[in-house]
Amino acid sequence: MSERITDPATTTFVAHRNLLFTVAYELLGSAADAEDVLQETWLRWVDVDLDRVRDQRAYLVRITTRQALNRLRTLRRRRESYVGSWLPEPLLTAPDVAEDVELAESVSMALMLVLETLSPTERAVFVLRDAFEVSYDEIAAAIGRSPAAVRQIAHRARQHVTTRRPRDVVSAGETRAALESFRRAVETGDLQALLDVLAPEVVLVADGGGVRQAVPNPVVGADKVARMILGGLRRAPGRLTATVTALNGSPALVVHLDGDLDGVLAVRVGEAGIGGLYYVRNPAKLTRVGSETRLVRR
Repeated sequence: MSERITDPATTTFVAHRNLLFTVAYELLGSAADAEDVLQETWLRWVDVDLDRVRDQRAYLVRITTRQALNRLRTLRRRRESYVGSWLPEPLLTAPDVAEDVELAESVSMALMLVLETLSPTERAVFVLRDAFEVSYDEIAAAIGRSPAAVRQIAHRARQHVTTRRPRDVVSAGETRAALESFRRAVETGDLQALLDVLAPEVVLVADGGGVRQAVPNPVVGADKVARMILGGLRRAPGRLTATVTALNGSPALVVHLDGDLDGVLAVRVGEAGIGGLYYVRNPAKLTRVGSETRLVRR
């Protein structure tokens, strides 16, 4: 039996595919678009003369970044007409993602929403530098700017993110405990128990994409959020059940209605309790919660 031979381009691409997907996903907030970017990266990669490439991993990241930037600019225009609030596409992740604190934070719903407030170029520089520790020279080659300009963009983006990112986020264990308390309060319809686990200025954001019903704008305040949740449960046309799992490297709830997937709820937990609730109901964004997606930083 003859030994199967794989060409060098394919071998290298497969070896770095998980990294390239993670880069594209952090830039786009969409697994579907990240997969499209990987396809575009592959089509360009197979035309590259590998003998002239000194660092193949860096070159692949460069191609991926350029393709993701092109797509991000298009997505920004498309999201302006998105129905209701927009949330990143949640991913079921393996335990090793949660163990990598920096990776888990970089793909958290809370931080990815902050990244949405950056320009495409700022987001690319911030993600490549802070999440993947790519050198300024490599980032410059990827986005077509000078290393000096990249340093300035990185500084500006980092300041922007620092002023907006949550500062008192607790550990994964504390997040899981708060989520379990939230789940019990919701299942029992206990308003006071629900208020006890929510931070006073909690924000609820729901994404139905115009396909599923969802609150069109963020709801702020523990009392409003708690009463909306419990009121929604009373009006639900079936029985809702929720299980705790790991989404985007953090504990989250997968919600079923009469056995069918209804949505996923990610949370941001601080010292005052649950400060952010992010409920994704858009069916197009629920395709990656049934099987694990491999995310890596190296």
